[in-house]
Amino acid sequence: MRHSLRHWLYVRLQPTAWHRRGLSPLNRFFVIVIGVAVITAVIESEPEIYVGRENLFLAAELIFGSVFLVEYLLRLWTSAENPDYRDGWRGYVRYALSLPALVDLLAMSTLFLTFFGSQTYLLRLVRLARILSLAKLGRYSRAIRAIADAIRSRRYELLMSLVIALILLLASSTLLYIVEGSGQPKAFGSIPRAMWWSIATLTTVGYGDVVPVTPLGKILAGLTAITGIGLIAMPTGILAAAFSDAIQKHHHDQMEDRE
Repeated sequence: MRHSLRHWLYVRLQPTAWHRRGLSPLNRFFVIVIGVAVITAVIESEPEIYVGRENLFLAAELIFGSVFLVEYLLRLWTSAENPDYRDGWRGYVRYALSLPALVDLLAMSTLFLTFFGSQTYLLRLVRLARILSLAKLGRYSRAIRAIADAIRSRRYELLMSLVIALILLLASSTLLYIVEGSGQPKAFGSIPRAMWWSIATLTTVGYGDVVPVTPLGKILAGLTAITGIGLIAMPTGILAAAFSDAIQKHHHDQMEDRE
């Protein structure tokens, strides 16, 4: 009977095991709780709303944390129904160390943080943990899982673009440090200081709070800005191709489900 109950819960907790279209009623409940928890955390950050209603928000935090705690324990217990975790206590440990379980653990931490006082930094940690619970929605959406798989398949290309970006960042920061360092020591007096300008320029943000003033510095800044356009376009193209693959795979899976 215990294993029958565990399997029954597993089917309703694991979206891929649910035999009907959409989410199970239990998972729909958890999605609603996640949404309400995030909205509450956003509203709670407004002092005019929070002050005077501390006990009300504390009760909400305890409720959200308790729900996430029950969900975490149920998912941990039912993980033994998953073929990847069917080797006794080792399977439970592997599941507990998996990314979805760690996200659940983070969301559940709001229950324990509320018992350590009402200091400002603790309240902000609680709100941050509840907002990060949005990451839990990834397990409920087939489309999000497909996109994550597509991005994972392009991880080598994305890693290479990151390496190129770091090289360009270091090169531009070093050149501006050499050219502008003596004239603007506060902004370009060291390579780390010059990196702020390089980041703003390479990402095409261009805050304008720090600018080169020498002719050579302006030439290097122009080259850096032009290079930044290509730097942004490179991962954008990779992600666009990954999203296209994800959408095609999602449509293909939908057609197979209909057949």
